[in-house]
Amino acid sequence: MDTFFDLLYPIQWVVAWIMVRFHDLFTALGLDPEGGAAWSLSIVGLVIVIRIILIPLFVKQIKAMRGMQVLQPEMRKIQQKYKGKTDPQSKQAQQQEMMALYRESGTNPMASCLPILLQSPIFFALFHTLNGIGQGRTVGALNATLVDQIDKATIFGAELSDIFWTNRGDLNVVIVTVTMIVLMSLSQFVTQKQLMAKNTSSASMEGNPFAQQQKMMLYLLPIIFAISGVHFPIGVLLYWLTTNAWSMGQQFFVIRNMPTPGSIAEKELNERKARRALRRGKPLPEAAADGGTTVTAPVRQQRQQPKRGGSRETRRKPNTRPGNR
Repeated sequence: MDTFFDLLYPIQWVVAWIMVRFHDLFTALGLDPEGGAAWSLSIVGLVIVIRIILIPLFVKQIKAMRGMQVLQPEMRKIQQKYKGKTDPQSKQAQQQEMMALYRESGTNPMASCLPILLQSPIFFALFHTLNGIGQGRTVGALNATLVDQIDKATIFGAELSDIFWTNRGDLNVVIVTVTMIVLMSLSQFVTQKQLMAKNTSSASMEGNPFAQQQKMMLYLLPIIFAISGVHFPIGVLLYWLTTNAWSMGQQFFVIRNMPTPGSIAEKELNERKARRALRRGKPLPEAAADGGTTVTAPVRQQRQQPKRGGSRETRRKPNTRPGNR
């Protein structure tokens, strides 16, 4: 295990450098250098930097996932062709036809996993860094003075280096850890749920084993968070929670503005475009017209002018009552 973390030392060095630079920034802005706010925000800043760097890979992930959805009909044909055939030759032939299909379409199934795979070493590097703080272990820019500061830094009464499993007698640690795990699970559930409910076409869901796996992970991930979260330092849980929050917001933006073709989100986008076009007096967008979206123009209520008593002739008719002559 030590050999594994030794291989991650260059990543630990970068992680420590980014955290210290953010800590310097927040200290310059007036935060207590030994306080938990400066170090907690440094971890949040680390997440933002990493996720910005990973945006190009996230775009590739979206393209790969959409490419896989487009290929679902052809993939089902290959699966049906070799259904019930368990001999090695048939399995090899099926794999070869699948790989040929990926090459012809330019789709790489592994691209959908790149952001997660590349974040894993960073996650473990941060885990090893924060886990070693309690032992006074320095890493790169995190010298002995800064290690002592972050070791004593607290968030809602719990130290960033505290671990639930080893500090379960501390009520503050229990409350902060459980709260973070619940928020992590909830954010992950919302992200996965909106992806499946709004940004997946009905055609790609039918007979798609990948879609079935997504449904399983929707309910399995909160359990994984609960089991593994009690063994991680609170600083790592903060990193994980911030990452989930970023993913949820990023996913919401993509679903709203760049939905998968044939999904509910695409229909809602076409309806919004059609309503905007009607308000501006422009023709309907082609996508909205072809999609069968029915949008009615908003009806403006005209203001009723107040009626004056009697007609114009009656008002102009002279008064002929006796005594007024």
